Amino acid sequence: METLRFDYPAKKILNCHAHVGVVGSGDLEILLTPSNESNAKVIVRTGSRGFEKTWGEVLARFFTLNDIAATIKINDFGATPGVVSLRLAQALEVSQNES
Repeated sequence: METLRFDYPAKKILNCHAHVGVVGSGDLEILLTPSNESNAKVIVRTGSRGFEKTWGEVLARFFTLNDIAATIKINDFGATPGVVSLRLAQALEVSQNES
């Protein structure tokens, strides 16, 4: 297992927690917790070593469009960058729509 950590500036406060996805072949799980800090902290746990640059690019693209203040834990089981982007968008939607 490899653990990667990323930080991004953030301004938008979220309404609630989100839990999307599953840890299974070609998929991943995202646990999103709102934060009152001025940044987003992302922790990625993955069994696929050597993809830190790819993770950084996918996450940077997401946070360029969505400057959300949150702690995000990602448990990866070989998800592609497309799946990562979709799950992040799904977690954001859930966190904005729940009351």
